[in-house]
Amino acid sequence: MITIPNILTILRCIGVFAIAVLLVWPFGDVRFAALVIFVLAAVTDWFDGYLARKLNQISSFGRMLDSIADKLLVGVTLLMLCAEGTIGGLNALAAALILIREIGISGLREHLGTKGVVVPATMFAKWKTTVQLVALAVLIGAPITGAPQTVVIFGLVLLWIAVVLTLVSGWQYIWGTRMAWKEEA
Repeated sequence: MITIPNILTILRCIGVFAIAVLLVWPFGDVRFAALVIFVLAAVTDWFDGYLARKLNQISSFGRMLDSIADKLLVGVTLLMLCAEGTIGGLNALAAALILIREIGISGLREHLGTKGVVVPATMFAKWKTTVQLVALAVLIGAPITGAPQTVVIFGLVLLWIAVVLTLVSGWQYIWGTRMAWKEEA
């Protein structure tokens, strides 16, 4: 279904590839461009949902695509920040924990979807995503600030806060759907 919200979501997916390339671009400093694209992509995460509700264009395809775009934006950005060194050492564990939760809960949602169980995003999960996106924007932008080390530390603290929110929201999904998946055990 081609709608304005779905077009925005598709553009967010395309933006993920551009962010990935720009974060490891070896021919000059293009970090600012990566930050701008990331912020625009993050804003479309809110805006496409708003438009879908406002224009009454909510669809199961749009919900699925939005979820994929969110996971791609966060996951690929985490991987690229690890690859280029902004996130390193034990802080890479934060990236791993976020990816484990995101993939695990996506799998749980997919499995429950085959049973007709819809698992809507909770408000807590939306806050989790917001903190993840803010932390990643700070980490992308850190090298172009006047105090890059201080900003990186701030971004990493936000990232670990995002990990806590990520794990708690993951537990909420597991606990809230336990009866649906427990029946198979």
